[in-house]
Amino acid sequence: MGQVHYSLLCTSEGGIVDDLTVYRLAADRFMVTVNASNIDKDWAHVTRWTGPGGGARWRNVSLETGLVAVQGPRAEALVGRLADRDVAALGYYRFARGTVAGVPALLSRTGYTGEDGFELYVPWGETERVWTALLDAGRGEGVAPIGLGARDTLRLEMKYALYGNDIDETTSPLEAGLGWVVKPAKGDFVGRDAIEKVRAAGPRRKLVGLEMVDRAVARHGYPVLEDGRTVGVVTSGSYGPSVDRYIAMAYVETALAAVGTAVDVAVRGQAKAARVVRTPFHPPSVKKG
Repeated sequence: MGQVHYSLLCTSEGGIVDDLTVYRLAADRFMVTVNASNIDKDWAHVTRWTGPGGGARWRNVSLETGLVAVQGPRAEALVGRLADRDVAALGYYRFARGTVAGVPALLSRTGYTGEDGFELYVPWGETERVWTALLDAGRGEGVAPIGLGARDTLRLEMKYALYGNDIDETTSPLEAGLGWVVKPAKGDFVGRDAIEKVRAAGPRRKLVGLEMVDRAVARHGYPVLEDGRTVGVVTSGSYGPSVDRYIAMAYVETALAAVGTAVDVAVRGQAKAARVVRTPFHPPSVKKG
């Protein structure tokens, strides 16, 4: 109990329905956190495969639950001042129950930024109270709300996949570098046979990190070229403020996935030079010890 695990829902054809986190609340009780835009699709998927007669009972608590992500180097101190427990003792990808600003909460040392921090699950009706308390308690230290744009650059610098951009139902976990989530030793699961066929043959493409050599922004959907031939596609791209470089994620043919490989990205019809680089683009700051 108290553990969090990153995982996937897969189609029977081996594609990715969604990526998610699983919380072990008890020996036989779990909480699954999915992407908000996929709630209805994911609900249909899990109830189809493990609903009545499948050995599991599900309850959709999305509309009853608020989630506040507190991320950054001062997250531990901020949450610690408002929590009723020692959050410094909470390890990475672990969670505990307690209160924050007097509100019952599940405190999870997780996030989608590469920074240290917490995701706080609270009753929906108390979410604003917790949000306001966090802003008030951290105002003197510069705490501020951030939007999806800021979060997107942070997750890109970490090469964290975004569902709908970098992974979807046409994507094999093996192409996306998520083979560690779908190891055959884990036992049977939906899509296992199809994924193992890809593993045996080897994926035809791989998700890589690109650094632009020419000054240009590689956007989602831009073709990746080698000697004028289309060999892949950009899935996410932006300026990375933490690394001061223009970076991207892209699927390329497996033969071109090695670090150092030179390619071009077609930016508004013009070939702009890029190269495959090691990822993450920026070292993580999560507290694992």
